[in-house]
Amino acid sequence: MSLNLLTAPPPVDGRQSATALAVARGTARCLHALGYSVVSELPLPSGRRADLVALGGDGEILIVEIKSSVADFRADQKWMEYRLHCDRLFFATIVDVPSEIFPADAGLILADAFGASIVCEAPEHRLPPARRRAVMLRFAHAAALRLQALADPQGPYAGEV
Repeated sequence: MSLNLLTAPPPVDGRQSATALAVARGTARCLHALGYSVVSELPLPSGRRADLVALGGDGEILIVEIKSSVADFRADQKWMEYRLHCDRLFFATIVDVPSEIFPADAGLILADAFGASIVCEAPEHRLPPARRRAVMLRFAHAAALRLQALADPQGPYAGEV
C-alpha cells in the first residue's frame, strides 16, 4: 500500500466550519504527539457522534468536543452525554473563544490548524468495561473502514465510514 494513501485526510462531510476543521486538525496533531490515535466524527453507542475520539496505548478513551465560537457552544448541549463514553472529556476551541464559558469539570484545549495545547486537564472518570469495549470496537471498525476506503476508493465502503 502506498504511504500516500495512509496520510490522506478523511473526507469532509460539509457540516464543519473552516474553523472547526482547523481546530480538529491541530488537536489531532497534539493528541498524536501525546501517544493517542484519533478518529474524527465517530458514532457512539448512544447514537451521538463525537467530534474527536482519541485512544491511548493503555486503552484510555478521550472525547474532544470542538466549539468554534460562543454561539456554537450555547447552541449545542449534546456534549453532556459524551461523558458516558469516555474516560476524560475535553473541549477544543480557538484562542478567541473565552475559556470561562466551558464547564470546569472538563478539560480545555486551545488549537489552530497547526497544533494545540492542553490548557486544562480533564478529570478522569473511568468507563465500565462493557462500555469501554463498545467504544473501542466502534473506534477500531471506523478506523479500519476509513483506511480501507482510502486504499480502495471505488469499494463499497463510502456509506460505512
